[in-house]
Amino acid sequence: MTDQPAPSLHSAELIRHSHPTPLDPHESGRRFGIRDGMFQAVAQGGGEQYLSAFALLLSATPFQLSILSAIPQLLGTWAQLVSVKISHWFPSQASQVYWGIIGQSVSWVPILVLPLCWPEHGPWLLILGVAVYFICTHFTSPAWNSLITELLDPNERGAYFARRSRVVAITSLLGLCSAGVLLSLFEKHDLLWIGFTIIFLTAGLCRSTSAILIRTVTTFSQHQPHHTPTGFLDFLHTGVSDNFRHFLLFSGLMHAAVLIAGPFFVLYLLQDLHLSHWQYGTWIAAGILGQFVTLPAWGQFSDRFGNKALLTFTGLIVAFLPMLYLVSNAWLFLVTVNFFGGVIWAGLGLGLNNYVFDAVHPVDRGKAVAISSIVNAIGWALGTVAGSLLIGRIPSTIHLGPIHLEPASNLPFIFFLSGLLRLIVSITLLQTFHESRQVEQRAHRRLLWELPFLKPLRHFSRRSTSLHQ
Repeated sequence: MTDQPAPSLHSAELIRHSHPTPLDPHESGRRFGIRDGMFQAVAQGGGEQYLSAFALLLSATPFQLSILSAIPQLLGTWAQLVSVKISHWFPSQASQVYWGIIGQSVSWVPILVLPLCWPEHGPWLLILGVAVYFICTHFTSPAWNSLITELLDPNERGAYFARRSRVVAITSLLGLCSAGVLLSLFEKHDLLWIGFTIIFLTAGLCRSTSAILIRTVTTFSQHQPHHTPTGFLDFLHTGVSDNFRHFLLFSGLMHAAVLIAGPFFVLYLLQDLHLSHWQYGTWIAAGILGQFVTLPAWGQFSDRFGNKALLTFTGLIVAFLPMLYLVSNAWLFLVTVNFFGGVIWAGLGLGLNNYVFDAVHPVDRGKAVAISSIVNAIGWALGTVAGSLLIGRIPSTIHLGPIHLEPASNLPFIFFLSGLLRLIVSITLLQTFHESRQVEQRAHRRLLWELPFLKPLRHFSRRSTSLHQ
């Protein structure tokens, strides 16, 4: 048989245009999910991350900082219940997401304006504005997650959400650093309020851009009627398994343990250690960078070995991170710790989100997301309130025989307690629920070397061994 001559470049071009590759109808929706994440990240890195710093500018107390962290989240997750209940009021999930994003955009105006107009009530007015913002943010969450998840195959969710989270991480990092530099410049001239004005208005404009983007996507489906129970009590009684209930308990208690320390890192770094805003911004940026470099690997791990395996390793490791704040208060050490915190939280957050999608029927994902968020918010609120109460009760020095611990304040002891509680939650509850998908099975000892921060060491070790043979 003789070879056929290759077609000319001109004829190949004609063939390509006469038989174009069909475009996946879901591709525009997937692209929107990535682009929305990018603009949302600017609002997070340049806006949300500096809300606590803005509260300190308004002379907020530790109790008000804990309320700022807890109440908006708690109110916001109740908004998810309302969102699911009234979803039939909207012609589509995309329409519901659109109006929620509009609300987020507009909310940045009272967040900024009200505390500056009435500074004597500034912290409480800030809390009010942030509560409205998070109510709008959470209002979109069930519809957004259901909308995007319908466009994805179950075995590609980990990779897609890891890719989206990576875009969010790097964009948030850039927004965070830019905002930190901007605030440092205005801080030198005692004009911090101008810096906050610029970054908060930028955050609002970026959310408006997401609203414009979603209007350009025409392939999102309309609401489809179904005959499953619509009430949350019916869903909890008949629509979820014991597996999912145990997962909710783990997730809620883990959030409670984490938030005992969470709201007070800004207090420790800015007031106790007297770091500048650029040093604080670098500390936050290190965590985001840790997420960025490992999210693709965590996504592959999740798709291949399951979200339960992901939660097992990250849930245990995350317990030791806050304990390290007792070791040293050197700035570079704390930045390094937060970098590894970003590495671990990238996997833990991905596992907590994706497990919900796998554990329930597709038609119930909106309810499952709302219920999971409610449980996490309750844990969030309990943790922050407990942490604020502990600040006034835990001593700032501890003497145990020859051991003498005297950090800059008592907050590192609270961080250590948070880590201890995380460890107890992980040890007692991780064994009570299981993977919901069919995934590759391996012993934990072998899975350990598939973790993103250990797998490169294994490859390097093998390469070194082969070179010496």
